[in-house]
Amino acid sequence: MKLNVKCVIAVIALITSIAISSQAQTPATEQPAATTHQRNFGGDPVRQLNLTPEQREQIRTIREQNREERGAINQRVRETNRALEEALDSDATDQTVIDQRLQEVAAAQAAAMRMRIMTEVKIRQVLSAEQRIMLREMRRHVYERRRAGTADRQRRLEERTRRVEQRRNRQRTRRGEGQNQQPQE
Repeated sequence: MKLNVKCVIAVIALITSIAISSQAQTPATEQPAATTHQRNFGGDPVRQLNLTPEQREQIRTIREQNREERGAINQRVRETNRALEEALDSDATDQTVIDQRLQEVAAAQAAAMRMRIMTEVKIRQVLSAEQRIMLREMRRHVYERRRAGTADRQRRLEERTRRVEQRRNRQRTRRGEGQNQQPQE
């Protein structure tokens, strides 16, 4: 669930940042509609979603409306995390203080998530049904790539652990052979 929310946030942030920069650089008449075979999910999300200039402006407005509040919430998350770290690093750890800091971190993170979700809901309302489907496909693709990357990292870690264990066993065997040999006279 946490990974899925992060994927959504990453895709929306990417779309909005590209929408903002794209509007200043590319006239709307130069944007071709994305066809199914062009939707490789590695290209420009704005082109893949085929956002209109009006949609770009609406998305920019949505993000601008929440900019200060989002900044304050993110600052609060950083501060509460720092306070928790300080409580954990204290020589005399007090479980009550740690529990309180944990609650503060959870509340700050919940506020940040609420802000991200509400922003996403507003942005989704700007998109057409086809664009929402495409956004869903893009999110699914990002999720699958991350999951595949995690599985690949896990496989590489297991392989590395196996090789290290084999090397240790060979070293133990060599040491054991050296110790078991009787000196020849």
